[in-house]
Amino acid sequence: MTAHGASREALAAARERLDALTDNTSVDAKKLADELAAVTALLDREVSLRRVLTDPAQAGEAKAELAGRLLSDKVGGETADLVSGMVRSRWSRSRDLVDSLEELADVADLTAAQKAGSLDNVEDEIFRFGRIVSSSTELRAALTDRAASGAAKGELLRSLLGGRADEVTERLVSRLVTVPRGRSLEGGLESLSKLAADRRDRMVAVVTSAVPLSDQQKQRLGAVLAKVYGRQMHLNLDVDPEVLGGITVQVGDEVINGSIADRIEDAHRRMAG
Repeated sequence: MTAHGASREALAAARERLDALTDNTSVDAKKLADELAAVTALLDREVSLRRVLTDPAQAGEAKAELAGRLLSDKVGGETADLVSGMVRSRWSRSRDLVDSLEELADVADLTAAQKAGSLDNVEDEIFRFGRIVSSSTELRAALTDRAASGAAKGELLRSLLGGRADEVTERLVSRLVTVPRGRSLEGGLESLSKLAADRRDRMVAVVTSAVPLSDQQKQRLGAVLAKVYGRQMHLNLDVDPEVLGGITVQVGDEVINGSIADRIEDAHRRMAG
């Protein structure tokens, strides 16, 4: 999510508390994700409750106590404490609280994948699924059809991903498709990809090349981009024979192609050497 002002600070604090929780080996990150998703759904439905819990005129401790009472018999203690801490914070908009809870649910699932050693696979599967969707108008229409039930979309996803993708990938994509909450499918997948990269403090580079890159070329390009941007870089690779300049790299909103950027020319020289 794109948060501003008080909401950005509140989300950052919540992310730190979530990281502290999931660093504890006794905390089940998957269970935490499920419970955070359930609280997201609750506050998304109950607009008046959401407004009370984010009302700046109310004392933070009173809001935390209310959240604790509401959630005590519905979620575990870790989730209840995390949500209580979030409502103590100030939020620029009441909806920002729900968006942040949704993001924390996704982060908790990605943390479960990281602990299981499957985070790289999840990153790649999310990227590949996005490419499949973008190349199939019929599939995209089926997954975004507002007239279709969440159950029907979930069944379609199970037929596509069940047994073929990591469990965390399936859970993340299923939540996005069945409960989009106003997010576009493409935008939601992009956000999941960025969150996955953040788990290792890495940025995501979408690399489109005219021919497949060798392992050595991928390593060299990753090293060059990491030096340029000052952070580890996860490469999402795609092949398009028509790409100009032989290679195009997109990092966030910045697009670098082989014909216009000195940095990518340097990458070419390094890869050829």
